[in-house]
Amino acid sequence: MGREKIKMTLPGNNANYRGQKVLVTGGGGFLGQAIIKGLVNRGDQVRSLTRNFYPSLASMGVEQIQGDLADAQIVEKACKQIELVFHTAAKPPPWGRYKDYYRTNVVGTQNIIDSCLKNRVSRLVYTSTPSVVFGGKDLEGVDESVPYPARYNAFYPRTKAMAEQKIIKAADERLLTICLRPHQIWGPRDPHFVPRLISRAAKLKRIGDGKNRVDTTYIDNAVTAHIQAADRLARNPLLSGKIYFISQAEPIPVWDMIDAILKSAGLEPVTGSISYRSAWLIGLAFEFLYRTFRIPAEPPMTRFLADAVAKSHWFDITAARRDLGYAPTVSTAEGLRRLADWLQNRKKQGGDS
Repeated sequence: MGREKIKMTLPGNNANYRGQKVLVTGGGGFLGQAIIKGLVNRGDQVRSLTRNFYPSLASMGVEQIQGDLADAQIVEKACKQIELVFHTAAKPPPWGRYKDYYRTNVVGTQNIIDSCLKNRVSRLVYTSTPSVVFGGKDLEGVDESVPYPARYNAFYPRTKAMAEQKIIKAADERLLTICLRPHQIWGPRDPHFVPRLISRAAKLKRIGDGKNRVDTTYIDNAVTAHIQAADRLARNPLLSGKIYFISQAEPIPVWDMIDAILKSAGLEPVTGSISYRSAWLIGLAFEFLYRTFRIPAEPPMTRFLADAVAKSHWFDITAARRDLGYAPTVSTAEGLRRLADWLQNRKKQGGDS
């Protein structure tokens, strides 16, 4: 990652800013590490809680604590003498055992809440996901009033919804909390979404009619939203317990976005196709087989994945603009240009840059 300055204007970037003591869970992850860079650049003293040690964090002077979110003692240690927590750590989609999702996403979040209260941490910013309100049906321009679905077809959104509700319930005068729902974060150094697309490019097929639109969030914009949320929460406690969608505010047909990312990597667009119903049934069959025979690998298709690429999910970010002062400063077009530059440099260097 290096010490290069993050390309954004962050709240607190002024000579009178007093740095805070901040904990970032999942600090070695894509979002967590980017948030840490933003915090360090503006003068905050940062601690990271992760499973592993990261030289890139050490190079930024970040204190690192290694441990499991489900270990209450480790979490309590991480929260000592901390003023603000960004809880970005989670077990990600799309596949895994329920007990693993529950342990990290639910038990881990409860440990964060308990440790914040015990250590008198004043603010907690939680990274949620729009998946908590996605039940497999189109979501077009919805705001934060949209309810949770009656059921989920994957453990990730189910446990993230449980965790989100814990964060909301914990909000009181002792601990100010706020939930952000950034949708599909991407950009340079993305270790998940972009690499998965690139590695599967030759086998990808369009699912559905391709007309469904989705929101995404460029990494710099996601960082800005998190830091703005923390700062606004400090100035306005009435925001505590609220939820905000975060995105580019540029809904785009999902396969246009996928093709644009592939183009950034110098790859051809996806041409083959399969109906949504066929993909969903194939996903159901794979899920049954992989669970029945306890196959540890990720299935090539799941119902969650079929829904994600065949249904619309884009959101009204009016509340984030109004309450947090959020506005995407890096457009999708500019983000794709930066992504292409990074991928080209990475290819030349034969690895991460």
